[in-house]
Amino acid sequence: MKIVNYIATAIVVVTITCTVSAKGTSPVSTERLLQGTENSSDWLMYGGNYGNWRFSQLDDVNKSNVSGLAPAWVFQTGIVGQLSASPVVADGVMYLTAPYNNLWALDAETGEVLWHFEHDMPSDLILCCGPVNRGVAIKDDLLFMATLDARLLAIDLETGEVRWNVEMHDYKIGYSATSAPLIVGDLVVTGIAGGEYAARGFVDAYNTSTGNLEWRKYTVPVAGEPGVETWEGDSWKTGGGPTWSTGTYDPQTNLIYWPVGNPSPDWNGDARLGDNLYTNSVLALRPETGELEWYFQFTPHDVWDYDATNGIIVADVEFEGKTVRALMQANRNGYVYTLDATSGKFLHAFQYTDRLNWSKGLDENGRPEVDPRYVPKAGGNEEFICPGNVGGNNGSWSYAWSESTRLMYVPSIESCGKMTKESMEFVQGVPFWGGGPGITEGEVGSAYGVLVAVEPETRKVRWKYQDKYPLMGGALATKGGLVFSGNQSGYALALDDETGEVLWKFQTGSSIRSQPITWRLNGKQFIAIPSGGGGIAAAIVGAPPLETYGSALFVFSLPDTNFKWFWQ
Repeated sequence: MKIVNYIATAIVVVTITCTVSAKGTSPVSTERLLQGTENSSDWLMYGGNYGNWRFSQLDDVNKSNVSGLAPAWVFQTGIVGQLSASPVVADGVMYLTAPYNNLWALDAETGEVLWHFEHDMPSDLILCCGPVNRGVAIKDDLLFMATLDARLLAIDLETGEVRWNVEMHDYKIGYSATSAPLIVGDLVVTGIAGGEYAARGFVDAYNTSTGNLEWRKYTVPVAGEPGVETWEGDSWKTGGGPTWSTGTYDPQTNLIYWPVGNPSPDWNGDARLGDNLYTNSVLALRPETGELEWYFQFTPHDVWDYDATNGIIVADVEFEGKTVRALMQANRNGYVYTLDATSGKFLHAFQYTDRLNWSKGLDENGRPEVDPRYVPKAGGNEEFICPGNVGGNNGSWSYAWSESTRLMYVPSIESCGKMTKESMEFVQGVPFWGGGPGITEGEVGSAYGVLVAVEPETRKVRWKYQDKYPLMGGALATKGGLVFSGNQSGYALALDDETGEVLWKFQTGSSIRSQPITWRLNGKQFIAIPSGGGGIAAAIVGAPPLETYGSALFVFSLPDTNFKWFWQ
């Protein structure tokens, strides 16, 4: 199949529509951010806390009563398309993003619209993979949103007015931004997309008050820099290395961990022989300067489009009888990795996908032994390569780590592909793929989805829930013994965190491609699950034939138990 090149059409917008100002908002301090989900009334960042756990201590909704979960309110965005956001909740107000950089402030208890902002977009956007946005960051009295035209905005959280607006790079050469930024002290840190156009990746840090660029760390070295020797000739000039997902900050190590995507061209590595640093790696950066403390490369010389942009989880784990501050990632290449978060030392890894054949295994340093039978070939490989290029898990949706069970809950894809390899010349602003995913199991009807519970400490898979279609929505774990997610058939799901049994489901009318969250307000626990299908990844791996493209936020809670008849 051919990948569609998304070219956005002209969009003329009214910047702000305000009905009422946000209620009772107060500045979000560093101290509040450090609390994470320990303050159950907030959900202040993409991963819930700085460890990126997507875990809540709330247990009002639990295994014994989740079957009674019902819609509390629904918000329709009116924008058809992939709704991938992870909402933010602060002081009773929810901030929700949608495609084309739309942003709403909603009453978190009733769904009432407080204000709406839409970024004024240029008419000549060049986008690889759709006009999605995965959320905002919050600090003090500002929201921060990265945009499809490669800008970073600071927005007043009470009024929706733009305080500052800076260009990260030129969108006309393929740069864009789709994921939620990360707040570290007085810095707003963000990555960039554009690797499919060979745009050189970077991580930026801006001053939250002024928008001044404090530092930039590029992911592909230039002549004279360490790592350039891992690129044959001058292939580094079109090396890619996008940073399009959200990184993680650990206050204990005082390091920012940022995952890096694929080299360019994606599927043809003939002209870029070598390991191609620092693509398909995690970078540990010092927040004060952006200086590289250490790195670990998951897939050297990637020719499968195995971006390493999946979420980074940081937690204390047991390793060889000792407690270690560890970094964990369920990589797109089919392995779950555990690294020492302080040094980057490889501790161990194991397979979490049902099938994995591109690698024969990993050595003692975590380096894969590639099976030469399972690489892209001209006209397509005769055999299916597993995982397919989208994963496994993919950085465009999340997984969760439970403090209660010490398990990672990973929504995953089983859709292998007969990847193709093509020769092509680089032309700025044109996709530089060098091949494609080829025929996939989604096209032949054998793809499926798995939500897998993995235990990094023991390197075991504890249970698997299998779904008819690839799972492409995020996960949330709670102390109530539940894992929330959703499927492409449109069902919001709650599973038993110990067994994987489905305890509750609700039909939302469109695929779940989003990141669920939870919070408590006025004594009641709410769970939010945005619904809205579409996107290039689903087209590649397989989607329901009757899928509809809605775009709605569903918020659930348990019905009040103090019901009285009108005569009582």
